[in-house]
Amino acid sequence: MKRREIKIKALQQLTFKCLMLLGCILINTTSYAEIKLPAIFGSNMVLQRNSEVSVWGTATANSEVTVFTSWNDRSYETTADKEGNWNIKVSTPGAGGPYDIKLSDGEELMLKNVLIGEVWLCSGQSNMERTLRGAGNDPILGSNEAILRSDNPSIRFFTVENEKSEVPEDDFKGDWKVCDRSTAPDFSATGYFFGNLVQEILEVPVGLISSDWGGTRIQRWMDEGTIKTFDPEDWESSPSTLFNAMINPMLGFSIKGVIWYQGESNRKNPEIYDEMMVKLVQSWREKWGIGDFPFYYCQIAPFQYDDTVNTAFLREAQLKASKEIPNSGMVSLLDVGEERNIHPANKRAAGERLAYFALKETYGIEGISARGPEYLEMKIEGATVELMFNERLTSFGKELKWFEVAGKDQKFYHAKARIKGKSVILVSDEVAEPVAARYGFKNFVNGDLYNIHGLPASSFRTDNWVEEK
Repeated sequence: MKRREIKIKALQQLTFKCLMLLGCILINTTSYAEIKLPAIFGSNMVLQRNSEVSVWGTATANSEVTVFTSWNDRSYETTADKEGNWNIKVSTPGAGGPYDIKLSDGEELMLKNVLIGEVWLCSGQSNMERTLRGAGNDPILGSNEAILRSDNPSIRFFTVENEKSEVPEDDFKGDWKVCDRSTAPDFSATGYFFGNLVQEILEVPVGLISSDWGGTRIQRWMDEGTIKTFDPEDWESSPSTLFNAMINPMLGFSIKGVIWYQGESNRKNPEIYDEMMVKLVQSWREKWGIGDFPFYYCQIAPFQYDDTVNTAFLREAQLKASKEIPNSGMVSLLDVGEERNIHPANKRAAGERLAYFALKETYGIEGISARGPEYLEMKIEGATVELMFNERLTSFGKELKWFEVAGKDQKFYHAKARIKGKSVILVSDEVAEPVAARYGFKNFVNGDLYNIHGLPASSFRTDNWVEEK
């Protein structure tokens, strides 16, 4: 009798253990079965219009994954691989919304309030990162009115949280937010002014992704393969860490283009900056796999640094890069810099000038200008220098203060300047036989040369003389 009781008890224990094990398996399977998406996909997002956009994530291994899009009442199907990874392309229409997206591998996930429109990535360092509300002693000019008028459900924000990684990551932290008075103050001011004008003119939804970090060099935003094409002496500690953590997770997410504001942290190495910028853009485009998307960027604004490095050489490198990068454009901020603030308060000028590029050169809006006047060539007759440009010029009645000329001794002196149509005429009492001219070629200047549309010229020089740093 006792033997029989022992056997029954043992069987009961075994049965209990089996049931517990099965329960654990079912729990784990259920949790893993849920469709999971990277943070870049979520309710309130904007998807690029008129495109085949990629959607990806994880699900139960080898399961059938279905994506249903409400804008066309269509289902798309694919099969997750043995690790549960899946990727599928869905067609987007012209601008509209809000729509829903339903995903399922047996377990359903619903994304709501999705818009279809134009998606732009906003990246760089602190002048892109600085939010609309400002920070510390870095106010944003006109922020109060901008915030007051910021309720606009057709604009959506996604801010990537600052993270570093030594290896490429699959995801980052962040979520999509609807633009209103509670969310706009915490988004990039440059990005906001850009997106607000684009949305106003195009009258379509606009999605803005902010991925930026103050005080960062361009090397950190380059992938490992690209940075290794440069001399290790030109790297920095932990290169590629921001690309790995803050760009790589969204590669393949359909965007229209990129706006970029960076360069201050590279000011001591202008000789390599233009090449680095060219290769960064090239590598991003290759890795995104959606063609040579527009890449518009801000030239760093004038600022009086406390050392002897002349940041005009970095601005020169940025100007050079704009002529080497296809489908790109550079915004000059020579007129809005602040002598003692590296973060100019006039972010509206930066954002809206970037928007002029997008509206004119990406979206084909006629009747506006996006580029400032460009220096073409120099003529010298005696003591007089003539600098010729590609379009008519103005100073809006102000004296031109930032032109210099030099003779063979390579010493520059202030030059009296006047506008004549598409030219600037220079003379200096100190230079009888000029051979070179410069404009705004100092750390801090307050640019005063514009085209008739009010867009400023970049600093530039006619010489190629090497100067000590």
